[in-house]
Amino acid sequence: MNQRPAFVALLAVLLALAACADHNGEGATPATSADGNALPVPGDVHGSVTGMPDTPGPGHIGPPQTAEADALTDAPVEDGVDPLLAGDAGIDPSSADPSSTDPSSGIPAGDTPDATPAPDEPGPAEAVAVLRAYYEAINAGDFSRAYGLWSDGGKASGQSPQQFADGFADTRAVSVEILPPGRIDPAAGSRYIEVPLALSATRADGSLRKYVGAYTLRRAVVDGATAEQRAWRIASADIREVRP
Repeated sequence: MNQRPAFVALLAVLLALAACADHNGEGATPATSADGNALPVPGDVHGSVTGMPDTPGPGHIGPPQTAEADALTDAPVEDGVDPLLAGDAGIDPSSADPSSTDPSSGIPAGDTPDATPAPDEPGPAEAVAVLRAYYEAINAGDFSRAYGLWSDGGKASGQSPQQFADGFADTRAVSVEILPPGRIDPAAGSRYIEVPLALSATRADGSLRKYVGAYTLRRAVVDGATAEQRAWRIASADIREVRP
């Protein structure tokens, strides 16, 4: 039996298998064209199959890093510019203290209006009390005490102590109606207040005379002033007799 055709067929199969192995192996040489030049080989594929990049694009995504956040926080604020518009700089809550201003008056805490006495200083009530004491002393015949309730130790009355006492020689009694005082007016180193009143004086002969007017009281507020100088004292009087 002739076995040559079978051997030739087997040899052809082996050669074909060898050719396939050389084509798929790591040592395979690039395919060439008819003119001997190498054909292009596809490059490696990067990224996902969707075509989107595996990582975000250039720049940071999300909140700024610590250094960047510090740079924003420390950004200087120009004068007259809203901090929210100047580099997004934040506002320091400690820079505004709501307790430093009195909400009812708008006056900074610790400041007192010139015309308003401090809690430990004489006010309108003390001025009224001085006038009540003044007429109580007159009715009691204590003219020295009444004289001393005028400023400058009585000199503001424009009379000597004796002249002052003689002025009440024909007066038996005085009744007084003190009206609401005015506002306290500030002056350099002093405070003034006007207190209106109405008087009824009973004379020695029994006749009654009526007067209306006002007293102006003064007190000192300068540093180093004595307690007497800081107290209300009568500075002047404008008293007129009311004719029937």
